[in-house]
Amino acid sequence: MKCLVTGATGHIGNVLVKQLYQQGHDVTALVLPKDKAYMIEAYARIIYGNILDMEFLLQNVVDFDVVFHLAGIVEIGTGNKKKLFKVNVDGTNNILKACQSNHIKRLIYTSSVHAIEELPKDQTMKEVTEFDPNKVKGLYAKTKAIATSLVYNQEDPNLEVVIVHPSGVIGPHDYQLSNISQLFIDFLMGRLTAYMKGGYNFVDVRDVADGIIKAALLGKNKSCYILSGEEITVKELLDTISEYTGKKKIKTKLAFWFIFAMSYFAEIYYKIAKQKPLFTHYSIVVLKSNYHFSNELAKKELGFHVRSIKTSIHDAIEFTRTNFLMKKGKKYIRKSLD
Repeated sequence: MKCLVTGATGHIGNVLVKQLYQQGHDVTALVLPKDKAYMIEAYARIIYGNILDMEFLLQNVVDFDVVFHLAGIVEIGTGNKKKLFKVNVDGTNNILKACQSNHIKRLIYTSSVHAIEELPKDQTMKEVTEFDPNKVKGLYAKTKAIATSLVYNQEDPNLEVVIVHPSGVIGPHDYQLSNISQLFIDFLMGRLTAYMKGGYNFVDVRDVADGIIKAALLGKNKSCYILSGEEITVKELLDTISEYTGKKKIKTKLAFWFIFAMSYFAEIYYKIAKQKPLFTHYSIVVLKSNYHFSNELAKKELGFHVRSIKTSIHDAIEFTRTNFLMKKGKKYIRKSLD
């Protein structure tokens, strides 16, 4: 299978590139001009460009059996609204048009569970066929809902589209340091001293990449597949990190109203400190929301499977600790990334 991967240096993207290569596929990776691509250089032909450059896409999105579109901005803060919509919506529309114009046979779009309308907490969310930005919360979710609708409702009969919806992604090979990896760093450096009630559904990045490949090979045209994993509370997540690292468990629980009220100030702090935010207004809402997602359709039609959340946490901690931290006495400090 000759394939193109956009967003190839991202968390899911770089793992997907490696797995495609290991399975014998011919991989081309689309990378932003200023992005570091050392983690995928051995596994793909790299082309540098931007999904917002339509002329570039028309010239380069050619002669592929499958296009895997993962490029986008994941944002749990207030973010840059214009940029978020530009990349997540316009960029996806550009990829879609390039595939249509250049007669690509199959497009696999990585959406998000946040594009799906939330149901009451006593119900489990499954795949849907309508994506309304007015029925989801947060700028990121709205952009993913719009982009997903564009892909799902495209009308070119010669282009097959398959959509996957990962839940919260966790695991190793997170070179760009996502929000969850920042949590590991803050915990290990002793900067995380309290927690809040809540939880989420996390899936291992390696299982997501495998699910995306299976969606390309086995997924039905105009089908959506939720790639979710295990549910875990914030307290359980932190206690698991504590067990693996030998650091003391965090026992202080903050009231929801307090951390919610402080969320905007916290986001300002993270921007000043140039760190990935952990507890933003949006992330707090998500942690209190319904995170019951069914992956039964993906298991049935794709053979999707998930590994233990504890394995994912352990491997993620080891990767983060090795790549971003170093020991100074008994404490961890950040490595210089220069």
